[in-house]
Amino acid sequence: MIRHPAEKPSDRPPLVIAHGLFGSGRNWGVIARRLAQDQEVVAVDMRNHGNSPRYPTQSYADMAGDLAEVIGTVGGRADLLGHSMGGKAAMHLALTHGHLLRKLVVADIAPVVYDHDQSQHISAMRALDLSSLTSRAEADARLKALIDDPALRAFFLQSLDLKAEGGPRWRLNLNVLEAEMPKIVGWPGTQGRFDGPTLFLTGALSRYVLLDHREPIRALFPKARFAKLAGAGHWLHAERPREFEETVSVFLGL
Repeated sequence: MIRHPAEKPSDRPPLVIAHGLFGSGRNWGVIARRLAQDQEVVAVDMRNHGNSPRYPTQSYADMAGDLAEVIGTVGGRADLLGHSMGGKAAMHLALTHGHLLRKLVVADIAPVVYDHDQSQHISAMRALDLSSLTSRAEADARLKALIDDPALRAFFLQSLDLKAEGGPRWRLNLNVLEAEMPKIVGWPGTQGRFDGPTLFLTGALSRYVLLDHREPIRALFPKARFAKLAGAGHWLHAERPREFEETVSVFLGL
């Protein structure tokens, strides 16, 4: 986990950031530093991502348990921000161990089962020829034959360790992520209720959180508020970082 001390210490608990599928805590470096005005910010690597341990499962109960452990190490109570997969893990934790959280921010995801599948990206990463790679630019040129979107390539390549012992390797447990994909795009039907302040922040161009989702969201999160970032899609924090930071900062400061 990467800790960013508060610039002006206050009585707020730390903010823990849980990234989405194929991400890492490092992806959130600039945003984490800018949010660390009045509270410490802790960006974690979710299991099977980045420098976190490799496990045989990727269930939301497991990921929520991991986040609970992190919160235990930083004082026992926290604000929690989760994007996509990290947002579902954050929701599961809020519904099952809500006493650990002061406020919750869920970025562009709902507590529902999705019918999309991200396995094609795993196939592309596996197919990338890692031999003799010496630069990220070279890796991007090779990956271009498999993935058209330059922004998506750049995101994935942040998880490529070019200096690993024995040669370049992915900082992702691709085998487990592929095997557990139905759980990742699914939702375990977690019961409970989180009565703390909750912000569902979405990209206006995204289709991940629909109007039809608001009723099931409010049943689980009765104090839910909803906000959209104009011009942003699912990767709203990368596409509109300053607007994302401002919205989250205002919500956490209320």
